[in-house]
Amino acid sequence: MNEYDDAVLKCFLEKQLQLFPENVVETIDEAEAFLEECMAVVVNSVDEVWEYFDEEGIDLEGQDKEEIVTASEVFEVGDGRYLIVES
Repeated sequence: MNEYDDAVLKCFLEKQLQLFPENVVETIDEAEAFLEECMAVVVNSVDEVWEYFDEEGIDLEGQDKEEIVTASEVFEVGDGRYLIVES
């Protein structure tokens, strides 16, 4: 089970509309439960975002690493880490 620190939880709480048409959580506790339920992943770099998508079998041909972090399911935490939430 992943553990999500305050920075990750606040990031998702503030940016959830980039992935969903309406808020799915309203509090930090709800954000943590939601991320645990969908088995969201926190990675430490753009390279790790790339590796994650590659391991999941997502076709990355024609994309560059900087482009992949603009995917709606990738949230930039702000400290070099990224949260990946698959809906």
